[in-house]
Amino acid sequence: MDFSIDQYSKFMTLLDMLLHNLQTLHMSLEDSIKWLGEVMAEIGPNRSRKNEEPHVFDVKEANAITDYLKISLFQHYRLYEFMFYSTREEIVIGTEQTIEVVKPADYPFPAPLEEGISLDIYSAFIDRSPTPESEQKVPDQEQSPQEPQPETETAEVDPLVGFTIDDVKSALARVTDEVLLNIQVLSTGKELPFTLGELANFKLC
Repeated sequence: MDFSIDQYSKFMTLLDMLLHNLQTLHMSLEDSIKWLGEVMAEIGPNRSRKNEEPHVFDVKEANAITDYLKISLFQHYRLYEFMFYSTREEIVIGTEQTIEVVKPADYPFPAPLEEGISLDIYSAFIDRSPTPESEQKVPDQEQSPQEPQPETETAEVDPLVGFTIDDVKSALARVTDEVLLNIQVLSTGKELPFTLGELANFKLC
């Protein structure tokens, strides 16, 4: 139906009053139908009042409104009563999740299996094995600065300690003979008539 603005206003007011009677006044289905008939008699066609202003709805429009209310509100009247009267339980939609995080390895709990996690996570958060650099730093940190440091032995040890003069002479002669013999063979191809070791012994004597 094509209603005018005034007709739409009256129709929406009629719907609001019907729902108000149901929700607030707890009006039954029979009482609502009677109340609708009285209201439609006032705003609908009434041929006995010829001298008054024309009514809002004609016969066709009044029948269309009645048919609509019959298949909408009145047909599901018990459902509306249940919706307005019955107390419904408030359902709060939510969820709670308990997430167990990985505890550090120094906790009094066993560390998780290495096979169950990736290597980077294990190396970053679980593996606490000291590195060689940290192992070298630990003794330095534990040592108190007030404790005396052990003095390093700066005195050089004489490499000839324990050898006699004869041992030194023989060692020098042997080394010199070998070196000069190699030089003689490479340069002239002839051997010296005496060794330089013998010459050194002669001079030292």
